Amino acid sequence: MAKILLAVSSHDVLGDTGNRTGYSVSEAAHPYHVFTSAGHEVDFVSVRGGEPPAVIFDGEENDPDVVGFLADETVRAKLAATRPAAQVASGDYSAIFYVGGHGAMWDFPESPDLARLAIEIYERGGVVSAVCHGPAALVNLRLSDGSYLVDGRRVASFTNEEEQSLGLVHVMPFLLEDRLKERGALHTKAPNYVCHTENDGRVITGQNPASAAPVAELVVNELKQAG
Repeated sequence: MAKILLAVSSHDVLGDTGNRTGYSVSEAAHPYHVFTSAGHEVDFVSVRGGEPPAVIFDGEENDPDVVGFLADETVRAKLAATRPAAQVASGDYSAIFYVGGHGAMWDFPESPDLARLAIEIYERGGVVSAVCHGPAALVNLRLSDGSYLVDGRRVASFTNEEEQSLGLVHVMPFLLEDRLKERGALHTKAPNYVCHTENDGRVITGQNPASAAPVAELVVNELKQAG
């Protein structure tokens, strides 16, 4: 059994729209189910700590994994008091999974403490994973040698076309696909909202909400091989 960190955004305002944002509940619930079903222990971490802002998209409120996640007393207790990244030691964890949701676009790239957790886990032989807007955590992530983690790696994320389909291109602080490419990532993608994942050297990423559970399954397989 391994311990896995699920990282969620603390950011709750969608740019200048005034609309609420945060982390995507389904993108936490599906990986949580995959990880715990495989016997792993999951802890939550956020940028600021405390209860993170949550978003449930239309149609997800009846998703069995989402319902079970929100009803689980252990999950509720952990989410009510997430530890801030600054107070989390990486040594106990074999993997980190950056949950999507638009909130991640604002606070994930700017958190040196979230970056530290990923770098330490990765350089110790662990797994760094992210889905949808979660790869925003990777855009400024530099390894000890100064290179970007994503440089030269195949990476998936929410795409420019998907952002366009939501009408949010001009609301975002940057376009995730473009920024990953600027950092040297070999960005790959499927059509809008079709499941798509990449696993390149213990960096495991997925394009959109449909990719959340498949990314988690790849993480489980990677941990199994590491044994």
